[in-house]
Amino acid sequence: MSAAIPRRSARMGPIVAVLTGIGAAAYLIFRVGFQSIFDAALSVGWAGFALLCFYGLTNFMLLGFAWLALVPPYTVARAATFGWGRAVRDCVGDVLPFSQFGGMVIGGRAVILRGVSGSMAFGSTIVDVTLEMVAQIVFIFSGLAILSVQLPDIGHTPMVKATAMGVAVALILATLFVAIQRHGFAFLQPIARRLLPAAEAKAGGLDCTVNNIHAHPLRLAVGFGLHLLGWISAAFGTWLALLLIDHPLPFLSAIAIESLLCAARSAAVFIPAAIGVQEAGYAVVAPLFGLPAEIGIAISLLKRAREAALAIPVLLSWQIAEGRTAFRRRETNWQGSS
Repeated sequence: MSAAIPRRSARMGPIVAVLTGIGAAAYLIFRVGFQSIFDAALSVGWAGFALLCFYGLTNFMLLGFAWLALVPPYTVARAATFGWGRAVRDCVGDVLPFSQFGGMVIGGRAVILRGVSGSMAFGSTIVDVTLEMVAQIVFIFSGLAILSVQLPDIGHTPMVKATAMGVAVALILATLFVAIQRHGFAFLQPIARRLLPAAEAKAGGLDCTVNNIHAHPLRLAVGFGLHLLGWISAAFGTWLALLLIDHPLPFLSAIAIESLLCAARSAAVFIPAAIGVQEAGYAVVAPLFGLPAEIGIAISLLKRAREAALAIPVLLSWQIAEGRTAFRRRETNWQGSS
């Protein structure tokens, strides 16, 4: 009975976090002004929203290329596989009540469904996520540099302190991921050998994949460069959304805004989809650049709407792929038994 309570608490934790975030976001929307926020968001129009969705699709492919860069060969089919796997990873983390870690696991599972080995899928995911974190840290520092030039008196504000906290969290996570890659799997192998011999081969395969990826620094450099471009692309999405709702800002200002927001999301890494945190972040950051708080929240809601619109077909395709795999497995088992 006592063991069931922690398991139940672990399952309830993300749900409570999501509900709390939704409540905070709803309070913020009605406090700032429901009508003004939605008028701003709807001013983008259907054509503008379609353009934002198209941008989201291209960003999935860009980040898929960053993942693929670690594990050649580079073919069109594999580019489609890793682009789709990255889309599944992001959609799970952005829409379903999972943390970003849950998205990583399911994204790895997605490319396995398309013929990538388990050790390659999860080993490359670990390295890819590490490179993305390092690129994020560089991006945040770049944004802070832009911010210090544009708004030199902002250094001691709560937002900058929160950004520093986000950078610290990202640094800790990146260091942890590097430590796991360098020592974790080798450390797990003797334990797996003693407790579960079948798990030793999986741990060994993961360790071999990660070590092989790290043995090619050019691939790591390409992956890092593409991820840095991906973070800049996220700033482009903010710039584009502001342009479409007729509140344009210089692109460097969009980079500064997005760097602060991705730092806030890093600090809230265990809150699924950073619900509430993202909305509050945009509401606080937008006025620093002369924009009303409702415009900041409208940008956040447009991002949420774009994520939901893209997630529906992506997650549906993932479930179809899972169903086909399960059906083929049952059919094979049935033929083998007969």
